[in-house]
Amino acid sequence: MASAAEQLAANFNLGALGKATELRKRIWFTLGALIVYRLGTYIPMPGIDPAVIADIFNRQQGGMLGMFNMFAGGALERMTIFALNIMPYISASIIIQLMTAVMPTLEALKKEGEAGRKKLNQYTRYLTVAITAAQAYGLAIGLESMQSAIGPAVIDPGLFFRFSTVITLVGGTLFLMWLGEQITARGIGNGISLIIFAGIVAVFPSSLASTFELGRTGALSAGFIIALMVLIVAVIGFVVFVERGQRRIVVQYPKRQVGMRMTGGESTHLPLKVNTAGVIPPIFASSILLMPMTIIGFYAGQGPSWLNTVAAVLGHGQPLYLALYVGLIVFFAFFYTAVVFNPTETADNLKKYGGFIPGIRPGANTAQYLDRVLTRLTVVGAAYLAIVCILPEILISRFAVPFYFGGTSLLIVVTVTMDTVAQVQSHLLAHQYEGLIKKARLKGRRG
Repeated sequence: MASAAEQLAANFNLGALGKATELRKRIWFTLGALIVYRLGTYIPMPGIDPAVIADIFNRQQGGMLGMFNMFAGGALERMTIFALNIMPYISASIIIQLMTAVMPTLEALKKEGEAGRKKLNQYTRYLTVAITAAQAYGLAIGLESMQSAIGPAVIDPGLFFRFSTVITLVGGTLFLMWLGEQITARGIGNGISLIIFAGIVAVFPSSLASTFELGRTGALSAGFIIALMVLIVAVIGFVVFVERGQRRIVVQYPKRQVGMRMTGGESTHLPLKVNTAGVIPPIFASSILLMPMTIIGFYAGQGPSWLNTVAAVLGHGQPLYLALYVGLIVFFAFFYTAVVFNPTETADNLKKYGGFIPGIRPGANTAQYLDRVLTRLTVVGAAYLAIVCILPEILISRFAVPFYFGGTSLLIVVTVTMDTVAQVQSHLLAHQYEGLIKKARLKGRRG
């Protein structure tokens, strides 16, 4: 079976894609949904002055607003109906996932299968509404206090503006949540991830255009731009290499007799990814560090002198900022890995179904072995995340790279691309197998 699958995978080409009608429909549906999302990022909220918002964002590009604006595909900078994007849903999903590790009730729901999963999804939606409403109200109050040299950001501040902002932003986030679920069900999968992917990728052309414009005017040398592009390609290759890396632990199942037949005896493997935590550690670390920087930026020149000192020490590229960033990435890498992978539970499941790791006794010894292997992998994964995320900070602060080449955004783009390609290949493989089954049935009827 493995050789047949490899042969079919080798035959994937545009011709196979053309014959897979169902896959074509899914791809077109996904593209249509993403176009709808991108159109929504240009529909402004009522009651704001776009020129003032643009001026404020030009002064805050290095802070938290710049990071979230990148994830939102520029929607936050334009203050549109999708300004909060899908990030409240991501936050709610992470909170629910963390709570399942500490709350026995949610942990029991997680083990109930499909019914429990639907219940957890419902809790996630309720929490998304609460988080979005709180963030939208905070954003409305923040907008009312924003001013630039042009004038105030809000044309007519007051209760009605706050109410309309909350309703607009909550509706926009819930629509994106629904759109992501539709892409997952009727498209090529990974709906939420593809929405974030589309938002990040949409900013790339303007960033590259501004870089080439600086090269044309002589602000940046041609050699520096070429070296930067080569470095980006090398970092992407490094990310792909590590993200595909995994430690395969051999698991053996003993033979057993069922009736008159002998079953079992096969050998399989338990794959452990090098980067089990994914992009969660950089997102958490960036949010924690950029939040005080963003608040300080709003009160620049208006608050006490110690605020300027804190801003200077925690600025991009400063030693303390880099040290805290690395420390937080390492901490969240170990913390989130411990949440998503439980060695004791995995060892108990292997023991329940008769599986064992050769040379390791089932039960507690297996759990200790898995924990030891996972710890070593997490050390490598945390170092990899730190390198990928620190490199852009050094480029921005030391070499004045004119766009936010963020490690977090790069990780998201590469991993979502890899997952999407895998989804397309799985659909093509299923189509190939369906064709083989139909041919076998026709030959059987003729025979």
